[in-house]
Amino acid sequence: MNKVPPSLDLDALRSFVTGMASGSFALAAQRLCRSTSAVSAQLKKLEQQCGTALVVRKGRHLELTHNGEILLGYARRLLALNDEAQRALNSEPLQGEIRIGMQEDFGESLMPGILGEFKRHHPGMRMSARIDRNPALLEALNDNRLDLALLWQPEGELKNGRLISQCSLEWIAHPDLNIAALLTQGEPLPLVMFEHPCMMRSRAIDSLDRANIPWRVVFVSHSLSGIWSAVQAGLGITLRTRIGMPGSLCVVENLLPSPGNLGITLKMNTGTATVSEAQAALGALMEAALTGVARVR
Repeated sequence: MNKVPPSLDLDALRSFVTGMASGSFALAAQRLCRSTSAVSAQLKKLEQQCGTALVVRKGRHLELTHNGEILLGYARRLLALNDEAQRALNSEPLQGEIRIGMQEDFGESLMPGILGEFKRHHPGMRMSARIDRNPALLEALNDNRLDLALLWQPEGELKNGRLISQCSLEWIAHPDLNIAALLTQGEPLPLVMFEHPCMMRSRAIDSLDRANIPWRVVFVSHSLSGIWSAVQAGLGITLRTRIGMPGSLCVVENLLPSPGNLGITLKMNTGTATVSEAQAALGALMEAALTGVARVR
């Protein structure tokens, strides 16, 4: 008779996935409302169950081992299935309307899956969705034209919002654009950017100025699709996250200064009881989706 393999602990898997998405198990402990020692103990338990090391510490950050990378994908799928089952069993179908906003980076890559799953559980809810840039979404929230929005963390304090994940900002270009040659020759780095104001534009320029790297903006777009099109055409380099990055582009590694991470914030307006329940359900779906794609250095 074959021996039954041991079952992996779902709480330990959640600590593992949240820790890697947050960049540290101290931040994961805050998000999970647990102590750091409890989260660390769960990671040790998971490593014992797997019979292998899953992470290694590099300075103040954690990096996955080869086996950790393998487990992470399975862990995300196990948790997503567990959470979907819990929602299906425990939630009553909602009736009413919910107005959702998402930053452009999240719209095409995350919106379909989130809205599809929400609609399966709450077919009686009417939904309207707006995909836009941060300033427009913040204005709509302030004017009460949206019930909730998924945003890049704005500069300064954000009322009624919470940080749910962080992503590394990356220099992204077409593989044929020779960034090393431009730097060697002292040529200004060609930038593809949103019009001002833009947090990522400011981060890009600040990091290049601190490193004394010359630059010039060669293309300005009002939309993210315009940014990606210009970069795919080889016009220049941009600064975004990996979320929604076209497969034909690549991250430029080890040539340019690191611009750090950018937080992802969920902001909600006060609404009716139905809206509040819908906000909570959508917020959980958004956080789960981001756990699968967010990366931090």
